[in-house]
Amino acid sequence: MRRCLLFFILMLVATTTSWAAGKTVFYEVDGQPYEGYFVSPAADAPLVLLIHDWDGLTDYEVKRSEMLADLGYAVFAADLFGRGVRPTEVKDKRQHTGELYKDREKMRKLMNGALAKAKALGANVNNALAAGYCFGGAAVLELARSGADLKGFATFHGGLKTPEGQNYNKTRGEILVMHGSADTAISLDEFAALAKELEGEGIAHEMITYSGAQHAFTVFDGNRYQKSADQKSWRRFQEFLVETFK
Repeated sequence: MRRCLLFFILMLVATTTSWAAGKTVFYEVDGQPYEGYFVSPAADAPLVLLIHDWDGLTDYEVKRSEMLADLGYAVFAADLFGRGVRPTEVKDKRQHTGELYKDREKMRKLMNGALAKAKALGANVNNALAAGYCFGGAAVLELARSGADLKGFATFHGGLKTPEGQNYNKTRGEILVMHGSADTAISLDEFAALAKELEGEGIAHEMITYSGAQHAFTVFDGNRYQKSADQKSWRRFQEFLVETFK
């Protein structure tokens, strides 16, 4: 009897661990290899599709994924650059992001490919939203304009310009933009222009600025990290998750 009870407990722990433990995931999009990260605390957990900044998918996105998993959310951190492509030089970062900015169709395919892989892993893609940092924020807005069937789109210090010929008339979910007022890479004029565009098209949105916060204000060990803006934006994002997945 004791052996049976012990076996049952061990099986229960193993099952729980298999859902809670994050793992590197290899997958392909259009025959090309990519390397994402997946973590889920439960089979039915709401899903966050997380898009990396111009460094590629690094420990930063893994850390954010684990933070979200601790809150009860599944996360698929997508790879938009390719397996093993994690640029460290600015010129290389510009090259990889620039290629995708020039090929918006590919950018969309990569995000949809990541969602397809998340679904194959058992993630609930019918109860999902997308979030991204810097370049990833711009990519998330691209996904929003594509008409992706997601419940929300959140961007932290991301690119805000709408490419020529695009608009938000297909957007299905609410948009949350968190931006640093001292960001010199993405100006407040761009921030205001997006607000006007979303309002004009009747898209539900919330746009927040943080005083003194520069570009990449959430990057923990970065020289532009601002603790106050990071904590406030993370708190608002948590509220957004609860509101979106209610």
